[in-house]
Amino acid sequence: MTPAILICDDSNLARKQLARILPQDWQPNIYFAGHGADALSTLKKQSIDWLLLDLNMPVMDGYQVLAELNQLQLPVQVIVISGDVQPEAHERVMALGAKAFLKKPLSAVELSAFLPINDAALSLTPKLRDAPKVVDTLQLNDELRDVMKEVANVAMGQAGDLLARLLNVFVNLPIPNVNVIEVSELTMALASIDPNSENSAICQGFIGSGVAGEALLILTDSSFADIARLLNYHGEMNSTVELELLMDIANILIGAVLKGIAEQIDITFSQGHPVVLGQHAAINELIKANSKRWKTTLTIELSYGIENFNINCDLLLLFTEDSLKTLNYKLAFLMDDAL
Repeated sequence: MTPAILICDDSNLARKQLARILPQDWQPNIYFAGHGADALSTLKKQSIDWLLLDLNMPVMDGYQVLAELNQLQLPVQVIVISGDVQPEAHERVMALGAKAFLKKPLSAVELSAFLPINDAALSLTPKLRDAPKVVDTLQLNDELRDVMKEVANVAMGQAGDLLARLLNVFVNLPIPNVNVIEVSELTMALASIDPNSENSAICQGFIGSGVAGEALLILTDSSFADIARLLNYHGEMNSTVELELLMDIANILIGAVLKGIAEQIDITFSQGHPVVLGQHAAINELIKANSKRWKTTLTIELSYGIENFNINCDLLLLFTEDSLKTLNYKLAFLMDDAL
């Protein structure tokens, strides 16, 4: 009997990619949900055999769905498929009753280890197209924005995993924000940062195959004490030590995120030397003092927090306007693969 599958992910691209790798004769029995509450609504009305569940979603995340399923005792098996690949994320979802925890992006072979997909069925999965759609606009439409969010989500998860393993902590990973904005709007893009707090920031340029930009890491000054403790630094705190700690965090996050994005869009990035934009300043002052560095830009904002610690930092990837055409082409290729 063909199983009924519910795919729950806030990314349209991720939903399409998962549906595409399932056998062709399963397609009529595949259902979709854009967030956890939507998935639970479907599960209460429809008999579902397998739930393919993302973790980081709006309205209701994957952890909340698993907890609610335990209360409802619904007869559905859950496979978590997430860009958040921290060891503790794996432990938490398995403790909540998930059948398996798989990382994005996912192949049909990996999924077949848990779903009853035989070799014959795998051969019936929809085939990829030969060429991407032609994109000649410098704008980012809704479909391409969704693809970029999913690419950023996977890269953010890889960076969070590296940070979690290094510091032996659990990193809270929110949903990435992706927008084409003017430099005057950068402060608004960083709305999560307290305008009255003092911050320190580092910027590092990157370039590769028609795509260039700068990575901007902003850390609230109140985070330094806990970062020093996690990195086992016990000396006196001063501006020099704080700068070293900021550099350490920047090297981890910027390098891992750029690597994660590069692998997905088939680009190799070269990174420049990090530049200190300022220390102990309000966020609007940091942006204003460096506003000539940026114009219209595709901005990806990734906010990291560490559970049970007063550590919060924002990582912005600011792509040049000239990069948008190449990025659109690369993203369109990924989107075309999912159709």
